[in-house]
Amino acid sequence: MPPRPTCGNPPARMLHPSRASCPTLDKPEAEGERMAMNDAPHGAEAVPTEKKLEDLYELIDGISIAMFTTRRPDGRLVSRPMQTQSHDGEADFWFVTDIDDDKLDELENDPQVNLAYYRDRTREWVSVSGTARISRDREQVRRLYKPDWKAWFADDGPGRDGSPDDPRITLVLVDAESVVYMKSDTPRPVVLFEVVKGMVTGKQPDVGSVRVVSAGEMHGAR
Repeated sequence: MPPRPTCGNPPARMLHPSRASCPTLDKPEAEGERMAMNDAPHGAEAVPTEKKLEDLYELIDGISIAMFTTRRPDGRLVSRPMQTQSHDGEADFWFVTDIDDDKLDELENDPQVNLAYYRDRTREWVSVSGTARISRDREQVRRLYKPDWKAWFADDGPGRDGSPDDPRITLVLVDAESVVYMKSDTPRPVVLFEVVKGMVTGKQPDVGSVRVVSAGEMHGAR
């Protein structure tokens, strides 16, 4: 079933902007960009915030499926694949799920989550730490509804047919607190060569650049 963000019974507050809404750099923002680049954590590539967000969402669009990790009441972690919905300003990341799914009980108990993405072809990956919100706001569901959701909500009688008004459809909205990802523009043959070279030389292969995005960078354009 495709995963999507949710927020308790009250309507979810407006979330973070999509990459399309990232501001263009004027003079004050450019200064902020320089500060962010200078403050890049050890080992992370220094890249302007706007570029980091653009590449992040482009990478996630190309992978789509996240391993969505929550914590059970007994403290154990559990992950399941969920399809990341398209960015539209409702949240940093959001998903669709069934109101009866166990993950919602887990999120009510502990809203801290991790989203992990991996692309085997290029060895690129994304790790998102954030806070999930559950939304059963029918107006919000109708606004965000996609026809392909119907495939995941079997016809179960009047009003429970996978339509926008199906009460089972619940949104899971994730506000990112930190994001780490690896971006690679290296052709696949070169990536494979670097991996083999690392096995022979004992040195870590250079297959891409690691970038860190802070909560302030994710939400600074709000």
